[in-house]
Amino acid sequence: MRVYQFTEQPYYPVWNDHNGSLRVNLPNRKLDPKIAGDLLHRYYDEWMLADELGLDIMLNEHHQTATCMSSTVIVTLAILARQTKKARLLVLGYPIGHRPDPLRCAEELATIDVISRGRLDMGFIKGVPYEFPASNQNPVGVMDRFWEAHDFIIKAMTSHDEPFNWEGEYFHYRQVNIWPRPVQQPHPPVWVPVTGSKETIEWAARHDIPITPGLLPIRGVREDIIRYYAKCLARHGHRLTPDHLIIQASAFVADSKAQAVKESGPYLLYFNRTLFSHGNITEADLQRDAGYLSAGSYDYMRPENLPGGRTSRISASVVTDFPQPLSPTRPTISLGHTRNDTPSAARTDPFGVGNSTRRSCSVARQIRSTAKS
Repeated sequence: MRVYQFTEQPYYPVWNDHNGSLRVNLPNRKLDPKIAGDLLHRYYDEWMLADELGLDIMLNEHHQTATCMSSTVIVTLAILARQTKKARLLVLGYPIGHRPDPLRCAEELATIDVISRGRLDMGFIKGVPYEFPASNQNPVGVMDRFWEAHDFIIKAMTSHDEPFNWEGEYFHYRQVNIWPRPVQQPHPPVWVPVTGSKETIEWAARHDIPITPGLLPIRGVREDIIRYYAKCLARHGHRLTPDHLIIQASAFVADSKAQAVKESGPYLLYFNRTLFSHGNITEADLQRDAGYLSAGSYDYMRPENLPGGRTSRISASVVTDFPQPLSPTRPTISLGHTRNDTPSAARTDPFGVGNSTRRSCSVARQIRSTAKS
């Protein structure tokens, strides 16, 4: 088993001063470049320590958000590829669904693999919903664009004898011949994060690509995803192995479980509902309306595990660990939610809603109604 150290590289000084949203419309005037520089140096130092301790490193990329200052992950990859010595460098994810130039992506990643002397892991993602307007891309058909970008990148990395032309539905290139080519052959390993949509599961199984089985730490959801993934792998002549599954976990060290829950709980909940939930935890209906998800994306799941239907179960488990809210002075969901509000909000909707989506308040009312019933 390999262990990857990860941080979202947040700009945390603004967490309690965001006036409604940490993403999209938060004015960058609230960011102090000097403090941002200090924080980024701190995150790099943490990764250098991880390398010394024998851990691997995971990076990601997001845009227009204080929750993740890694808007150009290729810069961080370049620094770590040169400065670290042993750690594998996993980018999970590297958005290709809404980027306009997969040729540049292939060149960037191949160069990173060369600089790191063959330590790159490529985790491709389509991009989270709120980033599509800023990238000037239509979410309708994003997976078709994602698949074509993936196929082009792999072909560019594995074509060594002569240039080739590419005539696809979304991308068109002449005389493709990337320099340098990657160290790892035939190409660096590919990973794909899966929130639950069956289209991504089916595609990953067809290509025999490892997945992250669900973003929520809920056993039933992960069981459904893994079961369906194994079925799809078998359909294409592949077999599920431990190397096919990447499990994310948060670790907290304390003298007892009770102490760990008490001390880490509020921060974990704040991460889930405010820093991490990009609208892809509770906003499945809105995503379908926008074309980001298909109508049948979750039809392989058992009814009790469908998005929305699992909220009351999550809430019940959290109430067990947090029987007394610390400061119930605000509504359960509010656009001005801060870290200090999290313990009191944990009772009814621990995963919250994507605070950059248009239906935040209405979804909050739905969640509260579900929890009460």
